[in-house]
Amino acid sequence: MNSSLCDTIWLSEKRKNLLLLLMEGSRDIEQIKTSLNVTSKAMMPQIKILKKQGLIFQKGDSYMLSEIGRLVVGNMLPLLNTLEVIEENKEYWASRDTGVIPGEQFMRLGELGECMVIEPDLNHLFDLPREFTENLIKSRFIMSSLSYYHPLYPSLYSRLAKSGAEMEIVLTKAVFERLKNDCRDELETLLNSENTVFKVCNENLQLPTIAVTEKFMYLCLFDRQGKYDHRKVMSFDASALRWGRELFMHYKELSQEVIET
Repeated sequence: MNSSLCDTIWLSEKRKNLLLLLMEGSRDIEQIKTSLNVTSKAMMPQIKILKKQGLIFQKGDSYMLSEIGRLVVGNMLPLLNTLEVIEENKEYWASRDTGVIPGEQFMRLGELGECMVIEPDLNHLFDLPREFTENLIKSRFIMSSLSYYHPLYPSLYSRLAKSGAEMEIVLTKAVFERLKNDCRDELETLLNSENTVFKVCNENLQLPTIAVTEKFMYLCLFDRQGKYDHRKVMSFDASALRWGRELFMHYKELSQEVIET
């Protein structure tokens, strides 16, 4: 009985790993053995099955993906990446209000790559995470959307403006009003900075924080009850940076620039 393509791919870790390896380029058996830490005896029957299914072919001593194989593996990768993101932090994603992420973009959650969930330290619950502040200070291009006021944000972002970092900042009307009332000097610094674009969102932002720089992507979501529990997601993968910039731009387009108070 012929196996289905699904069985061929998903019922063998060796076959799946080989397909993913060959997506990077052709390999001979010695390279396959080294990369996958397998023996020829264990791998050759799997290669035979993949060749029979038309997913790979042999040219000389090297194995490579067929056109069908490239199509199949290209469509496998988003699913595998998504599963990896969720498996690493299953409870976090199950408890988040992800409705604030546009649907098409949410379906590409796997692009966050190797991300970490920063858990709150009870002794520093109201501090900004060290992982965030240390990397933000080193960044030279920053996109940030904020829908809640944190007392450390004004001084942090005004410091970055003074350092010459290029910034695009989107705030809710409520946060903007709080800055006008409580942090006038820091707000003036941001508004007077030639390198800062400052906008206020016309709609009610339900996304607590998104920050994207040339170094990292930082995301905070409310839980399904609309509560803020101090947990954040952070990733340094290039795909996560692109994903984060796209999310920021979504909210930027709903905003109007502020020139003066």
